[in-house]
Amino acid sequence: MKLITEIVEQVQYLTEESTDGKKTLFIKGPFLVAETKNRNGRIYKESTLDREVQRYTKDYINKNRAFGELGHPDTPSINLDRVSHLIVDLTKEGNQWIGKAKILDTPMGKIVKQIIEGGGQLGVSSRGLGSLKQENGNNIVQDDFYLATAADIVADPSAPGAFVQGIMENKEWMLIKDVWTEKEQEQAKKMIIKASKRDIENISLQIFENFIKKL
Repeated sequence: MKLITEIVEQVQYLTEESTDGKKTLFIKGPFLVAETKNRNGRIYKESTLDREVQRYTKDYINKNRAFGELGHPDTPSINLDRVSHLIVDLTKEGNQWIGKAKILDTPMGKIVKQIIEGGGQLGVSSRGLGSLKQENGNNIVQDDFYLATAADIVADPSAPGAFVQGIMENKEWMLIKDVWTEKEQEQAKKMIIKASKRDIENISLQIFENFIKKL
């Protein structure tokens, strides 16, 4: 499956104060959009996002595990060293899911706070995996779509509007034991095709060892 990212610029900054006077910074905005062609020419079906948001909410938001990173990672896995915020809510409004994320007091979270307090503009980028199918000139995200995180925090894109291009076409990923791993299909396939019957066992072992190193 391909790594697919979408950047949304329309986010708000909120500050909430608890009863003990402690202030917490949040970002809020339309993290996900369905049934609308974005600037990448991609369309997400509402039924696909309904299913994935439900799973993501149950497995991650409700368990306080819905982390996001500062920056634009090119893998579907969450790097805890770069976590800047915790997504606390995704609420559907029409064909959008309005997300809310708490900025954490991590090194990356502190950078986000400093950028916001300095007047900088940030956006959010959803990150997921899935296949695409061309229909009438549009790339339709298929039902195998998997939402990895509803929002990473990214710098304000130079292009105006809600979405900018962000699909990593050159990599395939597979899920093994809850770990997303790059799938170097073509290289492994070529090695097997070229291998003689005598060498096929050693080649297969080499491919497996290369794969294990990436986990």
